[in-house]
Amino acid sequence: MWKIISGIFLGWTLGSNDSANIFGTGVAAQIIKYKTAIVLTSIFVILGAIVEGEKCFAILGKLSDLTSESAFFAALAAGITMFVLTYLALPCSTSQAIVGAILGAGVVSGTADFSQLYKIMICWILTPVSAAAISFMLYHLLGFFFERFITDLKKRSFVIFWGLLFAGCLGAFALGSNNVANVTGIYVGSGLLTPFEGVLIGGLSIASGVLTYSKKVMMTVGKKITRMDEYSAFIAGLSEAVTVEIFTHVGVPVSASHAIVGGVVGVGMVKGARKVNKNTVITIVIGWISTPVSAGVLSYLLAKMFT
Repeated sequence: MWKIISGIFLGWTLGSNDSANIFGTGVAAQIIKYKTAIVLTSIFVILGAIVEGEKCFAILGKLSDLTSESAFFAALAAGITMFVLTYLALPCSTSQAIVGAILGAGVVSGTADFSQLYKIMICWILTPVSAAAISFMLYHLLGFFFERFITDLKKRSFVIFWGLLFAGCLGAFALGSNNVANVTGIYVGSGLLTPFEGVLIGGLSIASGVLTYSKKVMMTVGKKITRMDEYSAFIAGLSEAVTVEIFTHVGVPVSASHAIVGGVVGVGMVKGARKVNKNTVITIVIGWISTPVSAGVLSYLLAKMFT
């Protein structure tokens, strides 16, 4: 069972990085307290993993036929990649990291199946685009609702506060249901864990990262892409949650980082392209491109040397 240690490490890095995507906008806008955010995120991540986590296990297993040893090194490579990018305060994709790592290890064993990659890559591209489109539409639709039915500022702030909490809890649930496959899916595929053990261990490891090392990336997401008021924070968070939950039912693990960045950019575009910090977005996109490549190369090297 020592081989799952690298998966637990990967789950910790996922939680420390991707929790920013859940309540980052609300915390940065000083609407929700950081401690409240991480506790709620941890609870609903575990619930999402247990209730729906098995839906995304299948697709990762089709990429390569890994042994338990290869799975260990793939998860380790993905975890190291995520840790470095988290240390640099960059929101990155665990989905990209583990896919790159699985294929890297699969090249060594000769079992890598790149024919499955196109479906995953299409979903990677659609994730931020979909979130931006949903964010743009919700901003106008709910804005019309608020202007027509909730004109009192105190009542509006009250509704937005509880809306942010709802969106955050839904986002955490979606993160657990969609991304737990990234953490332990390869162990389930290799027969080292049962599906239930996979979702439970994965959910707990993600929660541990949320609780211990999540503030740095949270500030990048919440403050550095575009300035967020309370309504904008609510829209961005809700768009992220809806987008990730949709892809859970498609059965493809996607990036909550891609979704929240798309949601934030969508809000920024409503206010005008000049309100979006293009340098921050470019830096984040570079991180997205380098994530699967770095994880794949590192996984290949580890598998080559030790298997």
